[in-house]
Amino acid sequence: MRILTQRKTAKKRNRVRHQVNAEKQPIHVTTGDVVRVVRGNDKGKEGKVLRVVRKTGRVVVEGVNIVKKHRRARTAEEQGGIIEMPAPLHASNVMLLDPKSGKPTRTRVRVEADGTKERLSVKSGEPIPRAH
Repeated sequence: MRILTQRKTAKKRNRVRHQVNAEKQPIHVTTGDVVRVVRGNDKGKEGKVLRVVRKTGRVVVEGVNIVKKHRRARTAEEQGGIIEMPAPLHASNVMLLDPKSGKPTRTRVRVEADGTKERLSVKSGEPIPRAH
């Protein structure tokens, strides 16, 4: 009788896929939030979050951590060269801004009676609106 190998490999493949999804890290900021950098070379700069990378726990902030990238011309009309772009930095190095004072603050979550969640500023207690 032939041994069923395909069923075993399918189980392994599914397990690895779910492990990768479980490794995604929770991050306290979302795309569109205005944050201030509190550590690193760009300390004190403010900017809008352009992208959140949950797999690595990093965020891309507009105008912060600018690096030069050598880019090749992909089409005949496009020009190649050195372009400047923001690189990701770790989410622990940025803090949300308090809506009342404009200073960096930690956040806390309040769950309403209907089950919706709201982010609150620890410093002032004001709700921090989600950027859409």
